[in-house]
Amino acid sequence: MRRVVALWVMVLSADMSALAQSEIFNPVKDAIKASDATALVKLFTQSVEVELDGNTYGKVQSEFVLKDFFKAHPVKDFIFKHSGESEGGIRYAIYSYQSGRESYTVAILARPVDDKYIIHKIKFEKD
Repeated sequence: MRRVVALWVMVLSADMSALAQSEIFNPVKDAIKASDATALVKLFTQSVEVELDGNTYGKVQSEFVLKDFFKAHPVKDFIFKHSGESEGGIRYAIYSYQSGRESYTVAILARPVDDKYIIHKIKFEKD
């Protein structure tokens, strides 16, 4: 019986940890689902790295590039796949971006700045 209880405690702890980690990405998820590049860019650090179709952009360029991307590839669904945290406190989340017949894997990295997490890298990779 103790083993069963211990197993349930571990399962519930892992689920709560994953939920807490994914919650910091909710504003990102909401902005992407709304195809709102302006709201998304507000969540970026000044030195953000946005990778899209093999090209890398900074914060200023990324808003225009993302607007064009969202227009050319309207989001049908944005599905959470996995999240975690590195030993250095960097949190990450992996999503699947669905647009018509195309799909992209989206990797998002966030680091703590002044008691909140800021996006410092986001990568869209075509599947």
